[in-house]
Amino acid sequence: MSTQQSRRSFLGHAAAGFSTLLTPRLAQAQTASKPALVEHAVTAPVGIDVNARAIPDFEPRDRARTRFGSLQYRSGLVLTSPHRGFGGLSGFRFLDSKGERFLALSDQGSWFTGSIRYSGGRMVGLDDVEAAPMLNAEGRPITEKRLWYDTESLARDGDVVYVGLERVNQIMRFDLSKGGIRARGEVLPTPPALRKLPYNKGLEALVFVPKGQPLAGTLIALSEGGFDADGNLIGFLIGGPSPGQFSIRRTEQQFISDAVLLPSGELLILERKFSWFTGINIRIRSIPLNAIAPGALVDGPVLFNADLGHEVDNMEGIDAHVTAEGETVLTMVSDDNFSLLQRTLLLQFTLVE
Repeated sequence: MSTQQSRRSFLGHAAAGFSTLLTPRLAQAQTASKPALVEHAVTAPVGIDVNARAIPDFEPRDRARTRFGSLQYRSGLVLTSPHRGFGGLSGFRFLDSKGERFLALSDQGSWFTGSIRYSGGRMVGLDDVEAAPMLNAEGRPITEKRLWYDTESLARDGDVVYVGLERVNQIMRFDLSKGGIRARGEVLPTPPALRKLPYNKGLEALVFVPKGQPLAGTLIALSEGGFDADGNLIGFLIGGPSPGQFSIRRTEQQFISDAVLLPSGELLILERKFSWFTGINIRIRSIPLNAIAPGALVDGPVLFNADLGHEVDNMEGIDAHVTAEGETVLTMVSDDNFSLLQRTLLLQFTLVE
């Protein structure tokens, strides 16, 4: 068996990072003491080295192919680091319009920031990477409070970022102008129904709607696997002109893992599913922002599909930027669950239609 086939086989049996289909080590951690749950949390601000290996082809079985649905493959990296806290990346946002400076978080209550280095439009490495613990209002790591570690989602409004914690289904607000990733966070009031989402299928995606868009000033919160009475996925509109609850039509047994809002007004939802027979499947759906309203049921076309025949892993984060040439570039990151059987991938595609 080739190394590539072996990795994919192991990845499938590791359940591709699904929060309810965890590797044995992580499954045991769910019932272990608190320190085991956050064994990879960053404990103090520190600069770290991150190594990058290029992924020249997104589909190794057909290396000439670069078009995948509405996306054109640009480049990808496999990221590794000797720092034990690096990994578990579950949220990713750019801090500039060039697609260079980024902010990411792990699902163990840790920040990562740095810059993507490019050559000829292709990603080649990461520079100036720094890690730090996420702090509460008292300046203490949030992981000191029981279950306050599963940081799964990230939204940005200028210097202000919002972080969703899945197991407790709470949202924290951080003002990065006050110390960057050393800033202290405050807990936001959230709808009671949001806090009642499933323990391990709760708050998974956050998107802030900027000025000039429908629902400007709204924080959109999406559940991974919280269902309404009809079996559709639940979303929330927090703040803004029309707060409330809406639903996203669930198809093909997919679960939400992240979302990003494009300047065009399209909300792209990153989804995934796992089967013991077919492995992991990743897809992106497009939903018009102007279709979202309290009580609405929204749906949209699939733009992208990938499986273990492609260079994917447990893709959990997505963001977008527009190049100087006017191209919309999507960046996706994977959560390796701190498992030797999985990888931290950084992938970029051009949205071509």
